[in-house]
This record gives sequence, structure tokens and C-alpha cells, in this order.
Amino acid sequence: MLFTSLDDLAAEISLTPMQALGIPVAIVGAVFLSVGTQFQHRGVDQFEGGDQRGAHLGGSAVLKLLRNPAWVVGTLLLGLAVVMQLGALALAPLIVVQPLGAVALVVTAVLNARLAKIRLDHLTIRAIALCLVGIGIFVGVAAIFAVERPISDRQLLTVLSLLVVGLAGVGVAWWFYRKRANAIFYIVTAGVLYGFVVTLSKIVINRIISGQFEWLTIVCGIGVVIALVAGSYAVQLAHASGPPDLVIAGLTVVDPLVAVLIGVTVLGEAAATPPWAIIVFAAAGAIAVTGVLQLARHHPQIRPLAEAPEETP
Repeated sequence: MLFTSLDDLAAEISLTPMQALGIPVAIVGAVFLSVGTQFQHRGVDQFEGGDQRGAHLGGSAVLKLLRNPAWVVGTLLLGLAVVMQLGALALAPLIVVQPLGAVALVVTAVLNARLAKIRLDHLTIRAIALCLVGIGIFVGVAAIFAVERPISDRQLLTVLSLLVVGLAGVGVAWWFYRKRANAIFYIVTAGVLYGFVVTLSKIVINRIISGQFEWLTIVCGIGVVIALVAGSYAVQLAHASGPPDLVIAGLTVVDPLVAVLIGVTVLGEAAATPPWAIIVFAAAGAIAVTGVLQLARHHPQIRPLAEAPEETP
């Protein structure tokens, strides 16, 4: 009976062995993402001071970061993470591998706690657990029902149009909110932009593999560069406004949710998904987002100073 049930489950899983290989590749990339983020945070923190509202990085600040060894090492590691991520996207559907970046959250939380010499309390651990549970459920269901489909010109143009709208919205929000912006603002901004980076990268890979390399593919590549540059700048501001595990928590939840939403609604990767699984997707996403919000509220490095006990003279 047990073996029969396992055989039935295996028959339902849509991933081929080659596509399944994208899962460990994505996990290795998540480890590089975690360590690289920690190094980048150290570089930005040394310059900007860290954990503040209205953080900013001008041209001179960027040049100083380029001369900061910790920031450079972190950037190189993040470059390796991107390479691994692109490899995973070339192997498997976007909605399967992209959420696996949540593995970086655990690695970053442990590294940051040791380096900052802080103890993660039960509220912080619970928030991290919510992120992982939500993403885990999402990936588990996606692995069963996700399918790869050729990407048409219409779908590509739709994603590019959404990117233009997203960039405009982020720009307007930043202009009016920049002096009061906190870590969550920059994390959400970076997560949305990185979601487009991942989606457009997947489209470029898909079209190159299918022999559709033409002007639309080039425009798509340009969109990747624009979203990547803008998102990277937002990540640096997030590092200057909050701890690295909060930055990772936001990116590994917001980024996949945006990419998966586009993958489901525009690219049709969940076309074979039954209605009950869509409900599970939504519930899992809500659990993960709740975890990020709880982490932002309860993380020991960013709790309001008003909550801290006053020092006696």
C-alpha cells in the first residue's frame, strides 16, 4: 500500500530528472547568496553606519564601497549566486527553483547572530520558521504541478510592460518617501525589481534555448540590466537600514512571490494546477509574508530604541 501510494505520487510529479537537478543547484546558489549578503552588509555598515531611516548612498559612497574589501568579496559571491540561479532557471520551472532562495535566510540568520554576537529570541526564530514553512509548502506543491511552456512575444511584451509600470511606481514611491524610508521599504523595492530580473532572465534563457534570439530577446536583456542595477542599489540602502537577515528574509520572500506571480499569471507555468493548489499557493505566500513582517518587528537589532531600557546615569 505504501509503495503504491509513493508510485502514484511520483507519477503526479511533473519534473523530469534533469529539471529536478535545478533544485540542488538553487540551494547551493542560496548559500552563496547568504554569505555574499553578509559580506556586503559589513561593507555598507562600515561606511553608512547601518540601521537607520533615510539612508542614502551618493556617488562618492559608491566609490568607497568599490574600495571596501568586504563589500567587493560580497559582490563576487553574489555574482556566483546569480550564476547558480541562472543555471537552476535553465534546468527547472521558475516557480519551483526561485522560492528555494529561502534557504539563505537560515544561513544568514546564524552567521549574523554569531558575527553580531546577538542571541535570536523565540519571536525571531518563529518569524524565520514562518518564512521557511510558507516557502517550503509553496515549493512542494509547485514541484508537483509546475510545467515549462514556450514563451511567446505577447507574454514577453506583457512582462516588459509590467516592468515599466513597476519601475515608475517604485520611483514615485521613493521620491515621496525617501527621507522616511526604512529597511522594509527598500527590501520590498529590491524584491519587486529582483522578481522582474529573475523572470526576464528566465525568458531570455527560454528563448535562447528554443532558438528565438532576436530583437525582443535583446530588449528583454536590457530590461534585466536596468532592473538589476536599480534593485542592487535598493539592496545597498536596505543594508544601511537594517540587519542582513532581515534583508535576506525580504528578498527571499518578496522576490519569489513577484516572480512566481508573473510565472503563474503571464507565463502559464501553473496552467495544469488545480484550484485547491492555487489556494495552497496563496496561503503559503501569506504565511511567508507574515514571517517577514514579524521578523521586521521583532528582530533584536532593529527594535525601536524606545523599547530599550534607559541607562541610569
